[in-house]
Amino acid sequence: MRLRDAGWRDLAGIAELEARCFPVDPWSPATFWAELAGRPRRSYVVAVDDVGELAGYAGLDLSGDLADVMTIAVDPARRGSGLGARLLEELHTRAGAGGAAAVMLEVRADNGPARGLYAAHGYRVLRTRPGYYRSADGTPAVDALVLRKELP
Repeated sequence: MRLRDAGWRDLAGIAELEARCFPVDPWSPATFWAELAGRPRRSYVVAVDDVGELAGYAGLDLSGDLADVMTIAVDPARRGSGLGARLLEELHTRAGAGGAAAVMLEVRADNGPARGLYAAHGYRVLRTRPGYYRSADGTPAVDALVLRKELP
């Protein structure tokens, strides 16, 4: 699996993977277009397998001494392979190179695998945003946990 900077030609694949990974409230292709247009403050990376298939992506907002993870997604068929950790570690590297001393993110309170990934990488819960995410079945919205990690 190879990590590289995301480019304009990746947008269709990113949008398709986004819809599979986040069917309740996916980002639109226009949102990803705006994210890539926000470079150099925005930094996006894609994971591509040996045959050129998009396996995941991740994005970061570099805003001085604090960076924000905008998104991380791994193809559902490839979850559990360590790819999410590789993408997250790449974002940490980019954040540090951009001068950040810490990284923050938001995660759905009901996303156990993502919460485990972030905890394993040193993230701590700062606060909860009640009802931040839409639910899939019309039940009450899901809380967001705001997490922070200090970079070495």
